Amino acid sequence: MKTDIRWPERFLPANSAVFVSNEIAIAAEPETVWRWLIRAELWPHWYPNSSDIHFLSTSGPDLRERTRFRWNTYGVRITSKVLEFEPYTRLAWEAQGIGVDAYHAWLLTPTEDGGTRVLTQETQHGWLARLAKTLLPKRMEAKHQHWLESLKERAQGGPPPEPLAIVTRATRKPAASGLMEG
Repeated sequence: MKTDIRWPERFLPANSAVFVSNEIAIAAEPETVWRWLIRAELWPHWYPNSSDIHFLSTSGPDLRERTRFRWNTYGVRITSKVLEFEPYTRLAWEAQGIGVDAYHAWLLTPTEDGGTRVLTQETQHGWLARLAKTLLPKRMEAKHQHWLESLKERAQGGPPPEPLAIVTRATRKPAASGLMEG
């Protein structure tokens, strides 16, 4: 398993108030796991610790290199920017919100049996991060494990649905009457 997260200097675990690490084995190819992971628009449907996701620099529904997005997690409004994007292998973003400055990284490694090993790690700075670590020391680790388990369930069921934005009038099939469906 790769463990070489490419931490920006200011987010090195040794220099951070908070550090969490979770991993899981998923019986699905890295491509399928990746597609669920980058389809941020769908996170709230299967990861309840996320909501109100809005893309700021792209139209979505998928994360891409340098995507900026705003969302709610842990009850905090966060603005994130994708800093690392290597398809089927690496995804990482920085995140800022009131009282928190974070870096969240994901590594996907293919396994010999055709599955994927997923490692996710996060570091945080800020007064809210320090307070949460003191009052709820295992909360982030538990929420991230839930995220991984939900990702596993989704990926093992196949790829995510195609985005609705792809379906246009030009791609709709004519109705039986020969008229275009409205």
